[in-house]
Amino acid sequence: MTDLAGTDVPPHAPGPGGRAGFPGVAAFARRAAPALLGYAAVRLLGVVVLALWDPAEEKGAARLLSQRWDSVWYASIAEHGYGRTVVAEDGGIHSDLAFFPLLPALERLGSALTPLTVNQAGLVISALASLAAAWGLFAIGDLLHGRRAGILLALLWAAVPVGIVQSMAYTESLFTALAAWSLYALLTGRWVWAGVLSAASGLTRPAGLAVGAAVAAAAGAAWLSGRDEAGTREAAGPRIPRGAVVGVLLAPLGWLAYVLWVAGETGEPLGYLEVQEGWGNGFDGGWAFARFIGEKLTGSAPPTGVGLLAGVALLAWVCVLCVRLRPSLPLPLLVYGGVLVLLAVCAAGYFGSKPRLLLPAFPLLIPAAVALARARWPAAALTVGAAAIGAAVYGAVWLTGSGPP
Repeated sequence: MTDLAGTDVPPHAPGPGGRAGFPGVAAFARRAAPALLGYAAVRLLGVVVLALWDPAEEKGAARLLSQRWDSVWYASIAEHGYGRTVVAEDGGIHSDLAFFPLLPALERLGSALTPLTVNQAGLVISALASLAAAWGLFAIGDLLHGRRAGILLALLWAAVPVGIVQSMAYTESLFTALAAWSLYALLTGRWVWAGVLSAASGLTRPAGLAVGAAVAAAAGAAWLSGRDEAGTREAAGPRIPRGAVVGVLLAPLGWLAYVLWVAGETGEPLGYLEVQEGWGNGFDGGWAFARFIGEKLTGSAPPTGVGLLAGVALLAWVCVLCVRLRPSLPLPLLVYGGVLVLLAVCAAGYFGSKPRLLLPAFPLLIPAAVALARARWPAAALTVGAAAIGAAVYGAVWLTGSGPP
């Protein structure tokens, strides 16, 4: 049997009831091995190029990956707990309450159980989480479009221009791993697991809302379809599957729990939004970003403005391609990717961070993975290889320069 991409349907594809059966962890791992090995090779290339690019101590790879920018805040929370506030040069009040707690909690645990420092623990957690994320991407691609598409999806995610962030002591890898496996659980009918993993993603980044939205959308679609858990149509009308209610209720709990805790800490019901405002962040529907592009176009850097417009146009085109892949790109993936795009593009604040904010939006890569899966292997390998080299060089230039905000 073949799928829409013309590749073999995986043995764990869902049956008539919409629930997949695993062939066993060992067999599942063997099937994913090429994706994981290829992913590790691409990311290792990025780290090696970074290490060789500028061997100066202040710009050494280990320091850039674990002791700069946001990683410093996560390490501080891991070591001392919450309570750090810094007044920026522009008068902004930067509070560590802006950072969600799961990564620093894991860093603290890793440091307590091993000889590693919290910074080193952060790197190890990021490395393991990135492999888990790559496996989750492979599983989704394999499930929907076959093994080749799954392998290529994992490799393309490793080779995006800002892929070096996957190797940093940041939350992107951890969040993507939790999101990917939550979405895979949704696609295979495991509602409770989807809710649990969504809740964990909500303890990792504010974008956990995107995962919760995907769970809610899947439950709504199941209710509207009028099918029960056995896949048979309900004569009495639409009915939400048992377990879906639990999944939907669990999905936002991590995000909600932290936001409510921050409200208690600040004494303000909208305390988390006020903390973000202190960092200069907010959600204005993209107006600040549009002004930023306009200033570049009319100011001293028109090429930069043109490049930004081209990037936005490319992003919009990819979103259209994803929608056109329906029904082979299921609703939960569209909702998850769409919410992440909206959060990234429509947020005010650090405009240089937008590519990094889009890093977990892996459904945007599915059209390219499907197209490459249909191509001959030499063409696919050449494309991925070129992307990997470009990402390695870009990552080294980026981190030894301005770096991610």
